[in-house]
Amino acid sequence: MDTYIGCCRLVFGAAILFLLGFCNSDTAPNFTFMHNARRAPAISYYDYIIVGGGTAGCPLAATLSQNASVLLLERGVSPYGNPNITNLDAFGASLADLSPTSPSQRFVSEDGVINARARVLGGGSCLNAGFYTRAATDYVREAGWDGRLVNQSYEWVEQLVAFRPPIRGWQSAVRDGLLEAGVVPNNGFTYDHIYGTKVGGTIFDVEGHRHTAADLLEYADSTRLTVLLHATVHKILFRTRGKTRPLAHGVAFRDASGAQHRACLKEGSNNEIIISAGAIGSPQILMLSGVGPEEHLKAYNITVVLNQPMVGQGMSDNPMNAIFVPSPRPVEVSLIQVVGITRFGSYIEAAGGENFSPRNYGMLSPKIGQLSTLPPKQRTPEALAEAVEFMNSLDERAFKGGFILEKILGPVSTGHLELQTLNPNDNPSVTFNYFQDPVDLERCVQGLRTIEKLVESKAFSNFRFDNMSIPTLLNNTVRAPINLLPKHENSSRSLEQFCKDTVMTIWHYHGGCQVGRVVDQQYKVLGVDALRVIDGSTFNYSPGTNPQATVMMLGRYMGQIILNERLAADESK
Repeated sequence: MDTYIGCCRLVFGAAILFLLGFCNSDTAPNFTFMHNARRAPAISYYDYIIVGGGTAGCPLAATLSQNASVLLLERGVSPYGNPNITNLDAFGASLADLSPTSPSQRFVSEDGVINARARVLGGGSCLNAGFYTRAATDYVREAGWDGRLVNQSYEWVEQLVAFRPPIRGWQSAVRDGLLEAGVVPNNGFTYDHIYGTKVGGTIFDVEGHRHTAADLLEYADSTRLTVLLHATVHKILFRTRGKTRPLAHGVAFRDASGAQHRACLKEGSNNEIIISAGAIGSPQILMLSGVGPEEHLKAYNITVVLNQPMVGQGMSDNPMNAIFVPSPRPVEVSLIQVVGITRFGSYIEAAGGENFSPRNYGMLSPKIGQLSTLPPKQRTPEALAEAVEFMNSLDERAFKGGFILEKILGPVSTGHLELQTLNPNDNPSVTFNYFQDPVDLERCVQGLRTIEKLVESKAFSNFRFDNMSIPTLLNNTVRAPINLLPKHENSSRSLEQFCKDTVMTIWHYHGGCQVGRVVDQQYKVLGVDALRVIDGSTFNYSPGTNPQATVMMLGRYMGQIILNERLAADESK
């Protein structure tokens, strides 16, 4: 009976705290708690310090602020007031922006595939194609999460940032073509991950305006939360003297002018530092702080706090391959709305309209670094510039249509991440080893065969030219106007070779701080105290067809878990 009463008090207390949070909430973009890091004092103290205001960090900060003081440190800019982030029609413009103040930071993996990482409050939700879909129930079970709390956390996210997209002609044809191709049943509109064809959610509203993880800060208690922009964390600070295990107690960060600041934890056994800097940033920050492979850290003269060889391991990026299908009739502007979830491990999606042609910001656009027709190692800045110039000279009629793409489950292939410099603003070296495992390659091939069936379906017939065969479409993809160098002659005949030659990213990379290797089931860093990692770097494989919903959910979910632990500790005093 005492246990039952205690649980009821805990739940009731959490509910009261949640409701009270709304009494002191702000509305985006008018956040009174958001400041430039230059305004930060030289030293400050909080119950929780979160490194990274991205897709997980924002919902985590909003939740923790309901019963604790929270500092959220974001190295990038605010997403508000930037039409390249907000407007659906401008998708890809931020990815093409290579300026120092861009919300996107380009990096090139050692595989040669050009990629991007976020540098903005809201993280990847400010840059992506907006598709919103939950993880499979099997994924939730394997992760060891509480299914009921997971669903509640998804719903909390969805109340602010998820919408039902309008399905028009081209996307309807893709949906019906997938059904003809055998990706059944028709599951209608749903956020759930179910085998078959469905319409998923989107973070773009009916007016085409993007809603990001930053908007979830509306849930925050504005009196308990501080958000600092342009705050680059250089290292986590540890106490080791007199400790059996290193104890995280603060962070060192710099503002845009280079001035140094420190933020430290207040006294209290429940106070923690939480890294939510993403699959690139989180393992990088751990290494810079002395937690990582000992020999690698010593090579950079980093004092080793904990020899943890698994930091930076298990890096994966779900490979994407796309086919551009020219259309004899106009195609509405749309991002990912329909998905075919196959039983063989491939997901089929589509995006269309003139604004997303290869000339502008389509899946093969050189403006965002997607030179799929060039061998990866030759996707140089010079090649990109030459491709952009060449494509600008082409007839507009060549770019009417849309992309049908496939990405694979998992993936099975993995790589690693290593430091290149001691500057946290510099990109580390990342290797993903695309298609290293034959299972990944087979999934790609089966996905492409499904796309072929879709394109040849009766439902899609109004959006393809009769005289364009599948080999022609494959050749057009391999030998698109951005094809500056000779390719494998069999690329259009061998789907295996096509997969390898046209591999691109869909920005779903993950790993580097995986559960069971770097963090435990509660996302606490193994071997140290008062430090967690909560973001996509902890994933062993990507959740669902698109991960952003689950990353936002995880921030909310773990925020509640941590608050409940705090409440329970207070109850026991």
